[in-house]
Amino acid sequence: MYILGIETSCDETAAAVLQDRRVLSNVVYSQAKLHEKYGGVVPEVASRNHVRKMPYVLDEALAQADVDLRQIDLIGATRGPGLVGALLVGLSTAKGLAYGLDVPLLGVNHLEGHLFAHYLERGEEAPPPFLALLVSGGHTLLVHVKAWGSYETLGTTRDDAAGEAFDKVGKLLGVGYPAGPQIDRLAQRGDPHAVEFPRPMLEEPGFDFSFAGLKTAVLYHLRKHPDTPVEDLAASFQEAVVDVLLGKTLKAAQGIGARRVVVVGGVAANSRLRARFQQECATQGYELYFPSLELCTDNAAMIAAAAYVRFAQGLETPSPEESWRLSPKPGLSL
Repeated sequence: MYILGIETSCDETAAAVLQDRRVLSNVVYSQAKLHEKYGGVVPEVASRNHVRKMPYVLDEALAQADVDLRQIDLIGATRGPGLVGALLVGLSTAKGLAYGLDVPLLGVNHLEGHLFAHYLERGEEAPPPFLALLVSGGHTLLVHVKAWGSYETLGTTRDDAAGEAFDKVGKLLGVGYPAGPQIDRLAQRGDPHAVEFPRPMLEEPGFDFSFAGLKTAVLYHLRKHPDTPVEDLAASFQEAVVDVLLGKTLKAAQGIGARRVVVVGGVAANSRLRARFQQECATQGYELYFPSLELCTDNAAMIAAAAYVRFAQGLETPSPEESWRLSPKPGLSL
């Protein structure tokens, strides 16, 4: 079965072709440079750019896969959560293709897509059940994946997501957008214990997160100590975030009796987070799985994978009429 995936939830225009679970192509056009001057994503600009780039990204994905459009058996497109205009571009494209090809169309939850990122590489080495930490620019979730299609959210963020906190602190430190990779690089030259920033909610009961106060702590420190080396600030802030993510994740894994931990989302590409998780999970006897770096950030291969599994396992078999009525769900939850 050939599956076409389409992802346009935010500022990446992406298309991918899978043959069952094998990735034949995974093309991502990032708008990061376009939004850099604004310090963040401008929804209207993102939507218009998706319209311009989508035909080229689709053509490239099909060409790299060496698959003719008429060979596609199933289409999966992100339905939400995300920016409504951006979602509308990808979903409308998918509807037109599905109608013209007379193939099924599945509207995929972007968050569920992230859960499938490791599936494309690990396969049955990491089957459910497992605990997933989904950590990105817009979301920070702890999810008990009981089976594909059966999810229990154990904890979420009460304010800023971890990736959002990275971007906001990046502004304070004078680095560009997106700030996550730049803070990661700066932190490698800094002292993670130079500034003792708070670890919000780490010792509180439950599995929720909060990063707004940590961002504010960085702001106040900068006002009082403007001469602190930016590398030390980056390293100390990053260490606080990683401490909270790691501590909450291991606490949740122990609480539900999980032995497998999967970490996905854009922040899962952070080198310090990967190193700390690998060290602690090895020490405590947890199986740990990360996607490769290119599958951490938003991409269409994960969307295609989610569509394939839902369709192949009979979790979702929409009629053509249901497919045509699909609409974006910007606030869609897992």
